[in-house]
Amino acid sequence: MAAEIHMPDPVCLIENLDEELQVNPEAVKILSTITQPLVVVAIVGLYRTGKSYLMNRLAGRTKGFSVGGTVQSHTKGIWMWCMPHPENPNHTLVLLDTEGLGDVEKVDHNKDTQIFALAILLCSTFVYNTKNKVDQEAIDLLHKVTELTDLLQTRTSPSLDKAEGAADFVSFFPDLVWTLRDFYLDLEVDGRLITVDEYLENSLKIKEGCDERIQKFNLPRQCIQRFFPVEKFCSYVWSSAVKTLPGGIKVDGPCLENLVLTYVNAINSGDLPCMENAVLVMAEKQNSAAVQKAIAHYDQQMGQRVQLPTETLQELLDLHRASEKEATEIFMKNAFKDVDQSFQKELETLLDARRIDICNRNLEASLDHCSALLQDIFRPLEEAVKQGIYSKPGGHNLFIQKTEELKAMYYQTPKKGVQAEEALQKYLNSKESISDAILQTDQALTAKEKEMEEARVKAEAAKAEARRLEEIQRRNQQMMEEKERLHQEQLRQIEINEANRRAAQAERLRALEREHQKQAEELKRKLEDDRRKLENELLNLQRTAHSNNDPCILL
Repeated sequence: MAAEIHMPDPVCLIENLDEELQVNPEAVKILSTITQPLVVVAIVGLYRTGKSYLMNRLAGRTKGFSVGGTVQSHTKGIWMWCMPHPENPNHTLVLLDTEGLGDVEKVDHNKDTQIFALAILLCSTFVYNTKNKVDQEAIDLLHKVTELTDLLQTRTSPSLDKAEGAADFVSFFPDLVWTLRDFYLDLEVDGRLITVDEYLENSLKIKEGCDERIQKFNLPRQCIQRFFPVEKFCSYVWSSAVKTLPGGIKVDGPCLENLVLTYVNAINSGDLPCMENAVLVMAEKQNSAAVQKAIAHYDQQMGQRVQLPTETLQELLDLHRASEKEATEIFMKNAFKDVDQSFQKELETLLDARRIDICNRNLEASLDHCSALLQDIFRPLEEAVKQGIYSKPGGHNLFIQKTEELKAMYYQTPKKGVQAEEALQKYLNSKESISDAILQTDQALTAKEKEMEEARVKAEAAKAEARRLEEIQRRNQQMMEEKERLHQEQLRQIEINEANRRAAQAERLRALEREHQKQAEELKRKLEDDRRKLENELLNLQRTAHSNNDPCILL
């Protein structure tokens, strides 16, 4: 799919209008065509600090995102550029260039926070662009990110405490890449050369103390460390991870399209952008699409494999079962967070309805085909009746004999379908008045011969009726057995899904228990260290008292 992406220039993804943010339909239409997993890189920083230039370099271009040489901001809203990933042909790279923060020409600076929030929500790698050095101003600006807890929700439930809420935010936040433009300082501390990672960690180092000035100094640094864990500072952007949602679901173009629309609509309506709601909305759309894709595959396969009428009902059910299995596999491959299996159950209902429909259409096709075949086979007999050939003594016997010959010819004709006997009896019943008329004109036959002949005809009719009823009973039994099989298979699938869910829940509980145990052990070690320190201090005080011949005794 990456080779089919053709965006010679970026397009505006989210426009920053006077009244509200607005999604560009042209941009989300481009996203809807990308089926590969996305590596989404967003850049944020003060205006006129070269963000667009840096993004053009990441795109491997000298031109693309708008840059300028004046103090006036060029980028408005959020601009998007999709391209094949330069190192991974199975991924697509999406670059998001954001409107510069702190533009003096802005009327509503609340838009800065909204654009900041959208960049955090949409990207997998967050590039924070500053100039010269890591100073207090740069740290305070990045501190705004941690204040987004007033603008964002991770779940629909408002009952979460701050600790649990912060943990959720960390899981949603992207990787941080902090770029320093025009850096002029030597990477040296206390006469020792340091790495760029050590420089960042030293800049975010917490001071000891508890007065108001130190707390004010430490607050932004603590928040940055909390929401952007610093592991490797200047990691290469190309090695960035794919944008991933909770549950390990990799984001593709349509998925990112849904996220953009959901978040922007929430912000414009004054609601808190809820990450869980966005995932649920996307899951509903994706699962609905997965159901439709599975049904479309089933319809396609049945259209190619089935030629109505089938010779037997079992033949049709076997074809249905094979196509149903493939459709279910396609749904499971494309489904996303179908927690209660509601969409899987919807698919099962649709497939069962299609089974019933194609069985009915098979009956109709068989009946129509057999009716046409009977007309062709019995046409010569009907012509002979019209010509009066059987209006003579012994004519009724001849008529019955010819009828039996034509019935044998009908039975020998293949591919009549499941309504073969039903159609024959229906045809014969419609011609029964003709047979009666011929019988009445056959005066040459004795009463006994007539009685025997009528008995034979009725016996044949009874046998045919018995065969028809037996066929109907057999067909009904097959359908009941097939329905029971499907029901048992659905129950097994539900049991498997429930077992998997319980296993996953048990694993999460075990992980939580291990974490609690680890914290308890850490607290125990800390208390033991404090106890030892106090004992040492007490011992030192006792020694000091003895050395000074102090009569005071410390206990």
